[in-house]
Formats: sequence, structure tokens, C-alpha cells
Amino acid sequence: MAAVVIAASALLTAPAQATARHGGYLALGDSVAFGYRPNAGAAYLNAANFSGYAEKYAALRGLRVANASCPGETTGSLLVVTAPSNGCENGYRLAYPLHVSYAGAQIDYAVQYLRTHRDTRLVTLTIGANDMFLCQNTTPDHCTGPDFQVALNQVSRNLAAILSAVRAVYRGDLALVSYYSLDYRDPTQVAQVKALDSALIQVTRRFHGKVADGFTAFLLASLRTGGDPCAAGLLVKLPTGGCDVHPSAAGHRALAAALAFAH
Repeated sequence: MAAVVIAASALLTAPAQATARHGGYLALGDSVAFGYRPNAGAAYLNAANFSGYAEKYAALRGLRVANASCPGETTGSLLVVTAPSNGCENGYRLAYPLHVSYAGAQIDYAVQYLRTHRDTRLVTLTIGANDMFLCQNTTPDHCTGPDFQVALNQVSRNLAAILSAVRAVYRGDLALVSYYSLDYRDPTQVAQVKALDSALIQVTRRFHGKVADGFTAFLLASLRTGGDPCAAGLLVKLPTGGCDVHPSAAGHRALAAALAFAH
């Protein structure tokens, strides 16, 4: 635990300095991995305007990052482009560029990248939250009853398919960057995030992957504000007050610290 605190503190307060560790780094996932910010206007027209934990970690380690993530991606749409997403295939990709350009599903790009970039040192993944958002929006109980477990089970099956495809062509380091709570003072929300993370972690470990503990990284970084990541500056501030669900630059540094500790 002390090592996590030290790593988080260092990356939250100091600029990243690249080490001599060249190679490829493939980042997969959703808007968290993308570095998405809401209300960014014309910035959406250039994906280089968005930088998240993947870019920060790549700079720290001297890696060349290919970030294939897409805002709104679900575990299903990452596998099959026609599967329901929360605004990736049916929204963001239609209007704006991603960090890397590809047709079809994100997993297809990932497999092709790994086949052609044998110097890849790391694959990271943040995925699953949008599945739960869809569950909240499409089920009668808003994903608070039995449908919550149904959704978790589907996430686990899809993640297993994703990691199976990755492991078929890549045997190197693999890391899940787990989700954080938006409010550690809310026991219901904390329990839901921990349940999702637990499901993701179980599958990741089956495929010999590591876990970058985003949940604990945000918890530690928000202790000074009583467990409020918004007040701690870890989430994007909204002009109307409060915070969005996406990490701020400080939040991404906390996630990069968790990744540095795990890898």
C-alpha cells in the first residue's frame, strides 16, 4: 500500500520523464482510455487534443503508444462493430477521429497491430462501464436488481473473448486499468464499482494479466477531501458545477501511477 501511495504522489506532482525503454504499447478500451473530455467543441476534430493515462504512461516509459480506444465502447462493440455501444460506433466514430484510424471492430485492429508490431511491450484495457450504463438505460429496474448480475456476466464473457483474441497473438505484458468510484462516500456506488472491477479482474487474471488498481489510486488521491474525487480535482469540472464522470489530467496521472505500480 505504501508503494502505491508513493507512486501516486510522484506522478500526481511531477512531470513524466521518459526512460530508455523503447517499444510498442497498445491501449484498448473506452472513453477513459481515450482521454475524453466533455464539452470540448472543436477539439473533437483532432484526437491529439485528448491525452489520458496511456499517453502519460507511454511518455514515462519511452514507449510508442497506439491508442485504439473509442468513447462509448462496450465489451460487445469492441468485439463486434454492430453490437450495442454507448455512443462509439453509433456516435463518436461517425463524427470524429480516433487516435488511430481503423475500420471494423476495435479487437480486429488490436489483433492486426499485435501481429505486425512484434516489439509490443504492453497492452492495456479499460472497458465495461458502458455496458453497465446501457443496462441502467434499458432495463426496467435500471440495473439495480437481477439485471445487474446479468450484465456483469455478459461483461465477463465478452472480456474473456477479447483477451482470448489478444492472447492468441501476443504473450507479453497485459494490464487491466480498473475503474474508480465517482464518490467514495456513497456505499451503493462503491459497491457497484467494486462488483464491476471484481468481474473484470477475475477474467484478466485468467489470461495472466496484471491489474492497475484505478479504484485504489483514486481513493488514495481523494483522502484529503474525505473521499470526494470531484473536490480532489480528479474528475473533469463542469461549468455548471460539480464534475463529469471522466478523469481530469490529475485523474489520468493517478491512473498512470497505478499502471506504473502494476507494470
